[in-house]
Amino acid sequence: MPTGLATSARRSWTSCSLVTLLFRIRHGKIMAIPRIDWAALPAAVQDAVETHTGPVLHADTASAGDNSAVAATLHTRAGRVFAKGIPTDHRQVWTQHEEARINPHVLAIAPRLLWQVETGGWHLLGFEHVAGRHADYSPGSPDLPAVAEAVRAVNGIPCPDLPIKAMSQRLAEFASDPADLRLLDGDSLLHTDFAPHNVLITGRGALVVDWAWPTRGPAWVDVAVAAMRLMGAGHTVIQAEAWADQFPVWQTAPRRAVDVFVTLSARLWRQVSCGNPRPWSVRLAAASGQWADHLAYRV
Repeated sequence: MPTGLATSARRSWTSCSLVTLLFRIRHGKIMAIPRIDWAALPAAVQDAVETHTGPVLHADTASAGDNSAVAATLHTRAGRVFAKGIPTDHRQVWTQHEEARINPHVLAIAPRLLWQVETGGWHLLGFEHVAGRHADYSPGSPDLPAVAEAVRAVNGIPCPDLPIKAMSQRLAEFASDPADLRLLDGDSLLHTDFAPHNVLITGRGALVVDWAWPTRGPAWVDVAVAAMRLMGAGHTVIQAEAWADQFPVWQTAPRRAVDVFVTLSARLWRQVSCGNPRPWSVRLAAASGQWADHLAYRV
């Protein structure tokens, strides 16, 4: 029989029409941020960036990711720089500031922030360019050990003394019992978005990029986040849990706390996939829902 938590979760997985309506009431119109090329930026913004980089000879727009209006490798006489940006009046521009603030504390595993520019209605960040490729999360991928090392590296970074949002706050709107949220309290720094395009396989190991959602919580949460992404890439629940078992922090994670996190995450991704039905969000909603069901029926 399913647990009460899972039964409550299933009641929240209603039709997309209702979920989308609730999402839009809370968050406004939901869609990926349209991606534009470097050349489409206002001249004043390009000029401001070039005070840091020198003349941009050409730019390659990135295809991956939904959360930046500009994401491009800028080629200059001094070398390459990765730039990402959002209009200053966009409701997600705060993620740019979060990423800039956390960057000095995560340089052991992330590219260095070189500059930031805010002018002409845009906020842009410029990072050292890293030659690499996105990790392959599919079953049997040779990248899986490097992904595990990246998760371990993040687990090993002390949480800085910054006003970082707690995991219990991130998932608060999806919880029906405040006592459940207390199970997600912790003092570790979390990345919370181990999407394959946020793990770069490089000549010096895996790096973790896009630190837009730094969070404070128990270290096992990032293991769960990565495991959920593995499920979204084709792993079964059993396979993903077997991968997670290599982490001591996962082995000692309280069972009830894991149940709570997976169930609340399933509610979150159901809402996201209804409001923004991209292939990755639909896969993640399905994966998290299947994991929640699996946990509900286990002995």
